[in-house]
Amino acid sequence: MSERTRTIVGADSTLPAGYVLNEYRIDAVLGAGGFGITYLATDCNLDLKVALKEYLPLEYAARGADHSVSARTSADTNSFDWGLRRFLDEARALATFHHPNIVRVMRFFEGNNTGYMVMEFVDGEPLASWINGRRPLPQPDLLRITGALLDGLTVMHKAGYLHRDIKPDNIFMRAGGSPILIDFGSARSLNTDRGLTSMVSPGYAPLEQYHARGNQGPWSDLYALGGVMYWLVTGAKPMEAPSRERDDPMTPARARLSSGHYTATVLNAIDWALEPDESDRPQSTAALMTELGIAPARPPSQHGQSRHAADHADLRDTLIIGNAPAATGVTGAGTRFDPGVISRMEAEAARTLGPIASVIVRKAVRTAASLSALCHGVAREMDDEQARAAFIKKFAHDARTQPPTQPPAQTHSGRSTQSVSARFAPEVLQRAEAELARHIGAIAGVVVRHAAAKARDEAELYLLIADDIEDPAEKKVFVHKAVTASRRLK
Repeated sequence: MSERTRTIVGADSTLPAGYVLNEYRIDAVLGAGGFGITYLATDCNLDLKVALKEYLPLEYAARGADHSVSARTSADTNSFDWGLRRFLDEARALATFHHPNIVRVMRFFEGNNTGYMVMEFVDGEPLASWINGRRPLPQPDLLRITGALLDGLTVMHKAGYLHRDIKPDNIFMRAGGSPILIDFGSARSLNTDRGLTSMVSPGYAPLEQYHARGNQGPWSDLYALGGVMYWLVTGAKPMEAPSRERDDPMTPARARLSSGHYTATVLNAIDWALEPDESDRPQSTAALMTELGIAPARPPSQHGQSRHAADHADLRDTLIIGNAPAATGVTGAGTRFDPGVISRMEAEAARTLGPIASVIVRKAVRTAASLSALCHGVAREMDDEQARAAFIKKFAHDARTQPPTQPPAQTHSGRSTQSVSARFAPEVLQRAEAELARHIGAIAGVVVRHAAAKARDEAELYLLIADDIEDPAEKKVFVHKAVTASRRLK
């Protein structure tokens, strides 16, 4: 909320206690924000407490002496009218959500020249006060709370909506310990015809929410939820996103591993959700739930997957494996590539692709018959046309001058003379087979054995066997989970 907004929130901006609007009597103000005011009210017909949200964007609207709301100036009229239409459209959509961990929208209507949303009044305790005396929060409780909220967000994201203001203040805990996500005043449809308005709760809002044209999506809500998890685990609010954009100084959640209260898997998942760059975060609730080992209560949403289409389900958005070891004696389709050239190619590709570059290069090596083909194969993974052209130009000379060499000696079966058992311990292959069997069944053992004959290390083993998973979303989640797990075991 801006400084101007803070200064004008007062008695003149709110409806007075006792004021009756339709069948609702205003009892008290529960909270005020940049887009509206929420009241505790009583449904006089049902004698029921409700939360009543009023559309009152304080930056460009004000209340008159007759309690009606109008734009502050003629220049604000279009913004006010558009916002009111969106408020009512979103209330209509939110009213269709029926989930135990999402506050229920019971009704919406117009009055006083503005809009109102009637929501279930949650008689509970804010998460911020509930956690007092419960730290360190046991990991099962952390996952139970997080899983319930992720399940609720799955419903929202599937319908094309973002909450955009997930933080401890907007999570209530019922008496039985069940969380409920409240305050949907900032929720917006991804299908809006304008840029999403800036919405910032410092520490929980990702960088893309600091400007109206930021690339907001399901990953934005997951950043905020990751911030809540970080706060639950560490007791500290995450640093504001703009301060983390370069040379991130924030202490990662995984630094808490030595406490013994949380596993590396959970702490690394929190850090994944809190990646400053939105393309490095989990792109869907299903991805984060899988990483945390949380089973969804309903089929996971396929809406709001990565902005990259299925033909780019090549790992870049969800795979985080750190810097893979440099290739040595790298063999492609009948050609052995100079390890020095491959190392330079990985380093250059990393400028555009990030840490995944080494894996992308090694994956392209498997099918490249020449260095030129390899160069173009890696370049295809770059979305930026200028970066792609510069990459190809940089390695054009190497492609013209590197003489072809023969691949290493092979047995009659076509496999390298290095045995599978020398490269992979039995438990590594068993773990890979068990993971893959969840997706393709009993044939997983055969697939793993064939892949193990070609793979140079565990990371590449998982890349190879992932090719047998048909569903692109499942493939991305599988590779991220499996390869990240293999890195942590090293």
